[in-house]
Amino acid sequence: MHVERQIKLVTEQHNIPKPSPMPEFPMKEWSVKIYVLDQANNEHPATCFTKVIYNLHPSFEEKTHQTFTEPPFTCANEGWGEFEMSIDLFTTEKGGKTTVYHDLNFQSPSYEVIQSVTFKNPSQSLLAILRETGPIPNEDDSKVAAKARKANDLKKKKAVCDFEKMADALGKLGEEDLLQVIQMIHDYKNEDTYIKNDVDAGEFTVDLYTMPDLLAKMIWDFLVEIKVVS
Repeated sequence: MHVERQIKLVTEQHNIPKPSPMPEFPMKEWSVKIYVLDQANNEHPATCFTKVIYNLHPSFEEKTHQTFTEPPFTCANEGWGEFEMSIDLFTTEKGGKTTVYHDLNFQSPSYEVIQSVTFKNPSQSLLAILRETGPIPNEDDSKVAAKARKANDLKKKKAVCDFEKMADALGKLGEEDLLQVIQMIHDYKNEDTYIKNDVDAGEFTVDLYTMPDLLAKMIWDFLVEIKVVS
């Protein structure tokens, strides 16, 4: 599964009163922040990333690679020159690293750049975060398919017997016949069969629709045999 999201890089810059090594280029204070956009282009904290590394111009020397772990992953520095930086975006996924490139320039006090980022085979925890900013591909189709399968299973079960008649008949059984039905349920239920046995209250409950077809057919045939349903 691949999930795509838009990220926004917000750059702000202004002159500062510090001497520049290049007199014709004033010193600047600049910053870059990262946000995730939803389908309406609203900004959200980029919590889908756990770490961001800005790879700056080599002239920054020991500060060339700067790491941030909290949204909006603000990278703030001083300098006089424009350059293209690469930005590594990390998630907790295996191989979860994406690199984008950003042009740092001083043409305006602030500017925004939108780029696409693809998340490959995100985990359930990352999917939960990504849902906050947009749909997950094929997820709606999967839900529809699951609903259709459930409806089809229910239809098949109804074809085995009439559960409404069964429920009504079970409520009218005498103690001996009822105990025989309960024993059938215990003997032939499966892991999906929901039962509740309240010994203190003398109550036994079963969700008829969760019984396997074989068990439902056995109970139905028994009810037919003792002539409480037809």
